Amino acid sequence: VQLQASGGGLVQAGGSLRLSCAASGSIFSINDMGWYRQAPGKQRELVAYITSAGSTNYADSVKGRFTISSDNAKNAVYLQINSLKPEDTGVYYCNADIVTYSGVRSISWGQGTLVTVSS
Repeated sequence: VQLQASGGGLVQAGGSLRLSCAASGSIFSINDMGWYRQAPGKQRELVAYITSAGSTNYADSVKGRFTISSDNAKNAVYLQINSLKPEDTGVYYCNADIVTYSGVRSISWGQGTLVTVSS
């Protein structure tokens, strides 16, 4: 199983980005999918997650600006980021709670995509 993240880039404060992450491989089902970020010199933190039923949860720092969504048919998760702030700068990682056809359940991580917000 692999997760491929994309969509990062350099953007000015107040701008928007849409991050995408697609899972591929021997996937039977996906439970939660989420986005984390790691700012320079800081620990990785949860940004948002979405369950297979569509319930969402956000970090307080991004509520009202970030929107997580998923496409179960494509095994994909997205993160719409609006009103970007310099403190949103970091590497954004997607992850997914996946069950394979062989019955193995594990958390898989994408490679990360860099978001840089200039002031």
